[in-house]
Amino acid sequence: MTSNVNCGRDDYVYEKVPTAGIGKAAIASDKDSVSIISNKDRKFLYFAASIANLASFVCGTALGWTSPEVPKMKAVEDNPIDHILTPTEEGWVGSLLPLAAAVGPFAGGYMTDAIGRKITLLISATPFILAYFLNIIATDLTYFFLSRFLCGLGVGIVFTSIPMYVGEIADDEVRGSLGAFMLLFMVIGMLFSYVFGPYLTFKTFNVVLLVPPTAFFLLFLFFIPESPYYLVQTNKIERAEQALMKLRRSGRSMARNEAELIRQQVEVDRRNKGGILDIFKIKGQTRALMLSVGLLVCQQLSGINIIIFFAQDIFTAADVSLAPEICTIIIGIVQILASGATSLLVEKLGKRFLLMLSGIGMGLSHGVMACFFHLKDDQMIDISGVGWVPIVSLVVFIVTYCLGFGSLPWAVMGELFPVNIKSAASAVTASGGCLLGFIVTRYFGNLTDMIGRSGTFGVFTICCFIASLLVYKLLPETTGKSFQEIQDILNGTLEERR
Repeated sequence: MTSNVNCGRDDYVYEKVPTAGIGKAAIASDKDSVSIISNKDRKFLYFAASIANLASFVCGTALGWTSPEVPKMKAVEDNPIDHILTPTEEGWVGSLLPLAAAVGPFAGGYMTDAIGRKITLLISATPFILAYFLNIIATDLTYFFLSRFLCGLGVGIVFTSIPMYVGEIADDEVRGSLGAFMLLFMVIGMLFSYVFGPYLTFKTFNVVLLVPPTAFFLLFLFFIPESPYYLVQTNKIERAEQALMKLRRSGRSMARNEAELIRQQVEVDRRNKGGILDIFKIKGQTRALMLSVGLLVCQQLSGINIIIFFAQDIFTAADVSLAPEICTIIIGIVQILASGATSLLVEKLGKRFLLMLSGIGMGLSHGVMACFFHLKDDQMIDISGVGWVPIVSLVVFIVTYCLGFGSLPWAVMGELFPVNIKSAASAVTASGGCLLGFIVTRYFGNLTDMIGRSGTFGVFTICCFIASLLVYKLLPETTGKSFQEIQDILNGTLEERR
């Protein structure tokens, strides 16, 4: 039998259930328990996740910055430095961001536990504000080296903090969709740089780029609450209940019960907390680390940083039939559409299949680019009639990258590790991936000088096909499996059916 009960401003339906059925949506009592079924108002929750992910948008503007701005530094007009950027200097401008991003996850991981998720995210805006201010006043290349390093620190901190914060404010039903906001906002930020960078003067564009991190700081500071999980973790129960009331648009009673469930989870996490060395004590966790690192290595060796950082330069070198800046904008739009499609396909097709498809698609795209530059640069053949080929090839690359290796390595990582070592394992693997991204970006120009553009894209072709093969041979399917099933497969106690 059910009855409607008015509880403050919320209407709930209370239904008696057995005590054994108590879960996250239930309230315990001495004799029996009641489950709460509510018409959930998630408007503020989505608003909070969107404001938090303005930080991801800012990261996107930093990642896309080099594409329109480096060509200006290689020209005479509107060049902020006193000379034309050399290939070596260009490599450093592009690669200092991923180098600093390798440090960011450790700083972000420490700060989120020490001072909170909200303050950490607010601090993450500071490097971007300083970086873009340096770009405005820069008269020497050193300013830009420091600027890109600061952006990298910010990116590393945001990439560590945002998934944690959003995951902790979301309820179970929408945690997956809110988790997809990070990649979506990031590629929108990249498109922002692709659209405005080529058409604004160097200083004006960097003045404009000061607006998003400043807006994020103010909006997040005054309107968005701290993570309820962190507040409970630091024994600020009253503030946790207030945050839950705001995020859930619920009454005090429901917030109090959710806070109690969070407290219980905090106690479990404290008892089971582990470090990076604990990974090597169990066969399945060691295998999980190898798979996570392997996926991020494949991600970086796909050449994605080269496409993102130097897209406009690539289109210029290819003599495409459209203006290079227009081609780059097309790439940015495709990124947004493909990022949205991933969340729709992953539950139907599985992560393993999408990763294999991603590797094959990226490999074919790079192979076409290698053939194109071989004919154009090495054979000196006039191929102006097929100037559309690089555009189509890189569109295919972006689509297949976003479908698989763009976001799924992080999703798989979250499913392979148990909660007690997930943060330590994520920091190590993310830092390793960023460090490899630095090496690839820094020495892309040197590799091109040695073996030409055709040879460089040929190397990326081989890496992408190898990535697809490794996924087929080594990676278990995690979609639709419980955590225990995944751990049994990794430990070899359960045979995976493929």
